[in-house]
Amino acid sequence: MATLTDRLDHLLGGKTADALAEAFEIRTVEDLLRHYPHRYAAQGKELSEKEPEEGSHITIIARVVKADVVNMKTRKGQMLKVVLAADTQNVDVTFFNPHKVKHAVRAGARAMFSGTVKYFRGKWSLTHPSYLILPEPSVADDPIVPVSEIRGAGALAGMARATKDSGAAVDMSIFDRELIPLYPATREVESWTLLRCVRQVLDQLDEVEDPLPQSVLDEHGLIGLDSALRSVHLPDTREEVTRAQDRLRFDEAAALQLVLARRRRDVAVRVAPQCPPKPGGLAEEFDRRLPFELTDGQKEVAAEISADLARPHPMNRLLQGEVGSGKTIVALRAMLQAVDAGHQCALLAPTEVLAAQHARSLRAMLGPLGIAGELGAEDLATKVTLLTGSMSTATKRAALLDIVTGDAGIVIGTHALIQDNVEFFDLGFVVVDEQHRFGVEQRDELRSRARDGMSPHLLVMTATPIPRTIAMTVLGDLETSVLRQLPRGRSPIVSNVVAAREKPQWVARAWERIREEIAAGRQAYVVCSRIGDGETEADLIKAGKEPPDTKSAIDLFDELRAGPLRDLRVGLLHGRLPADEKDAVMREFTAGDIDVLVCTTVVEVGVDVPNATVMVLVDADRFGVSQLHQLRGRVGRGGHQGLCILITDMLPGSPAFERLSAVAATNDGFELAQLDLRQRREGDVLGVAQSGSVTTLRLLSLLDHEDVIEAAQDFARAVTESDPNLAEHPGLAAMVAAALNSEKIEFLEKS
Repeated sequence: MATLTDRLDHLLGGKTADALAEAFEIRTVEDLLRHYPHRYAAQGKELSEKEPEEGSHITIIARVVKADVVNMKTRKGQMLKVVLAADTQNVDVTFFNPHKVKHAVRAGARAMFSGTVKYFRGKWSLTHPSYLILPEPSVADDPIVPVSEIRGAGALAGMARATKDSGAAVDMSIFDRELIPLYPATREVESWTLLRCVRQVLDQLDEVEDPLPQSVLDEHGLIGLDSALRSVHLPDTREEVTRAQDRLRFDEAAALQLVLARRRRDVAVRVAPQCPPKPGGLAEEFDRRLPFELTDGQKEVAAEISADLARPHPMNRLLQGEVGSGKTIVALRAMLQAVDAGHQCALLAPTEVLAAQHARSLRAMLGPLGIAGELGAEDLATKVTLLTGSMSTATKRAALLDIVTGDAGIVIGTHALIQDNVEFFDLGFVVVDEQHRFGVEQRDELRSRARDGMSPHLLVMTATPIPRTIAMTVLGDLETSVLRQLPRGRSPIVSNVVAAREKPQWVARAWERIREEIAAGRQAYVVCSRIGDGETEADLIKAGKEPPDTKSAIDLFDELRAGPLRDLRVGLLHGRLPADEKDAVMREFTAGDIDVLVCTTVVEVGVDVPNATVMVLVDADRFGVSQLHQLRGRVGRGGHQGLCILITDMLPGSPAFERLSAVAATNDGFELAQLDLRQRREGDVLGVAQSGSVTTLRLLSLLDHEDVIEAAQDFARAVTESDPNLAEHPGLAAMVAAALNSEKIEFLEKS
């Protein structure tokens, strides 16, 4: 008999076990049983895919309609051209060794075909796939199929009936089922290989002990783990599949939430400096001088943060808000509360452009209250210091001195703040802007700079709205505050999509609109998806190179200055410029000395120029939904109407054009975040660093299973509260390790 922890080489033989490990990192019984089928075929029915991804490896069940040996057109030899009836469509298949397969792949045969998808003129096909001829449902006389009816790489190693890997025949009784499971597979380890391995292991598996208490199973109507693992692989009915998946999906959600709940509790037991509001202090004086009233949303969030700062345990809060909703001023008020309590604050920004922008904004908002030690400073004033990696040695040395002596109450910087040579006098509060650009280690590195074993309070901010299910799953260790309300007088941004190929005159009109706004005293952005290397399209063609199909910032800058915007002051900003040059350009644009800023996505977050009212996004289809929303949030931040023009070469009716139209139709970032989640892989929504790992959750969808995630979160928090290290729940500890491999755990720790 076998247990979940047994290694597969003892049960399946070395060759098969090695193939599973190489293809899927499957090494134990549990690894194999957690590799769930992704589809099920009804007995006697075909099963295909409508529009599989180019290059993906798929398995279908189909009937051969036609199989003809034909001569090749471009070289000597013959091939077998096959047409399959696969569900509701015909699929073309080509074999290049026709005489080896034509006896098996013949008209009327029903088989599993497994291969790599290729598209030609909008139609997909398979070339030289592996295949396994299936018996008809009514034919069960001989359950052993000869090797001659199995073809393809890895087929013999996977389908041998014997435990050793010599196999001369295959036991076809594994397909004598009402539902045939199909697995994520590769050319080396086909779906039928996995099915044979699974059944062989299940035949030897001891009853699996359930890690979940019976009370939890009863509360959520879940079946036991043993039943779920057996039913998900070898079900008799669709209902069995559903019940098994419900149970295993809860396991995945619970494992995620247990990791987050334990991390949340680890933070909660730390000690932080108490920073209660100080009557007559700097924060109160700042509020008194504010020239406007905070929105109700800002007041509510500010009260939550203020209460957190007053406690002796570290705040661990996420502040997410609409573009332009006023997160920065909320964060500044909180920092002043910490300064009043005698502690320093650090604001960590992902780019030097954003860090410099924050320094300018905070100094402008504070006025005389932000220039301690300088002429004209107020008695209550603090000092705002900027530290970035590209500063001159002298400037950096002065900033480091301000930080270590405590002269700087507020320190703003990039990753440079995390360097070993940065020492704080008394760090009590850390603000991280655009949190998805940083990992947990980076946040913790900065938090470790506090004195006397204290843990500073933490506020992480993002202007990229995060769907609730993702916030619960990936950021579940943080309390969440949301700002939806825009400041009074802010008009919604008007967005239009321009089909450049179909309506080139509308592109010309976009440049005219910029000229009209400049004539009215406003400013504009023109955003490109890439920087460019200085070579023009003509240069590339002359050199025999293929010109890119997108416009670069460098090329467009030259074209606009020489063409439709030739008499305007046009500036250029991109990530490859030296830091001092980037800062100089942004200062000029902020001061109104540049009319039009041609740039890349370096202006995506944090840049605040109230006089900018129009943005043209060139090749807009190259940007993600959330990125488009972030970028257009740079305009209309003053008292004037904002306009965003999305230019694309995509034609109306195409998916890319429809996506742009959806962005243009709403200014609700939370609605767009849901759209983004539906259209892209779930892990991509939070950025490249998170991409891939979350999507390896096999059954749990962050979009569709909010109820499961919420129930698992409640369960995980309750268990962790009573048993933080799961010492009394070894089954749950094992479930965490099973549902989350080391890569996923690492992902969560970096999220």
